Amino acid sequence: MTAAGGHAEGLRGRSATALWVLAIAAAYYGAARIGLEQQLVRGQVTPMWPPTGIALVGLLLGGIRLWPGIAIGAFVVNIAIGPSLLPVLGIAAGNTLAPVCACLLLRRVGFRVELDRLQDALALVFLGALGGMLISATIGSGVLVASGAVPAGAFWSTWSVWWTGDAMGVLVIAPLLLVLRNVRPPRGVPPYRWAEAAALLAGTALVTVVATHSTPGLLFLVSPLLIWAAFRFQLAGAAPCALITSLIAIDAAAAGSGPFAGLDLFAKMATLQAFNGSAALTALLLSATVTEREHTRREIELVCRRLGEALSRLAPDEQIEHWAAVPPGERGHE
Repeated sequence: MTAAGGHAEGLRGRSATALWVLAIAAAYYGAARIGLEQQLVRGQVTPMWPPTGIALVGLLLGGIRLWPGIAIGAFVVNIAIGPSLLPVLGIAAGNTLAPVCACLLLRRVGFRVELDRLQDALALVFLGALGGMLISATIGSGVLVASGAVPAGAFWSTWSVWWTGDAMGVLVIAPLLLVLRNVRPPRGVPPYRWAEAAALLAGTALVTVVATHSTPGLLFLVSPLLIWAAFRFQLAGAAPCALITSLIAIDAAAAGSGPFAGLDLFAKMATLQAFNGSAALTALLLSATVTEREHTRREIELVCRRLGEALSRLAPDEQIEHWAAVPPGERGHE
């Protein structure tokens, strides 16, 4: 390759990276504006922060080199709502560092983006969501308190909303994006499967609306639908259902309806995130378990088929038939 050719290829690579950085920044900003519609603390802390899922998936698929896109998106979002420039820079740094660290931790344990193993689902939950998002919640809440935007006594309530919101963004949004990246036009799908999928999505939405707007505690009614989705459609069905339940529950919590009526912020967040976390974990872990089981079954079938082919090549059919016709007690004397 000539020097000119290598320079041109390098330029194309840098241009592609720059485009990806801008795409992540735009996606981060757009998702953040949606997330801010349900803010609960100071106009910028929400019970689910979708950009964290987008940021983590972008790093997992495109590499750590795309981190500037997260930083740009976080800065642009917070500059309009943050207290001043210096705290905004601190918040943006925390929002960038959290998914970067989560991505590095997931790579460290051999995480596979297909989410077809139980260990991948557990890694996403404990390293990507619950562990990695401690960074952004701690830095962000600390910056708000230090700048005087939030009273010191409200640190833990702000931290709890921030941490659970970022974690839910990973648990709900990241699996959905990882499923969508492999979506292909289905072929040969029976009509009843389409009807079942439509009934599942509609039923999940209906049951969640009823459960989150009823005074008795009926939130548990959503669990059978999530189990149904995981067993019948694996992650492709469980991820959308988990997203539907979370969005409806967040809207009900913001309105203070059903089981969220009359609760203070901390109790409301505890109830909401216990429900959302249970729904996301049920969908993610169960679908990964079912997928792993199906892969194991197919591998066993493949091994048995290859073993049968190998035996047929080693022994002619007529010898196998003759051997099968000999009584078991006499086979060793031939």
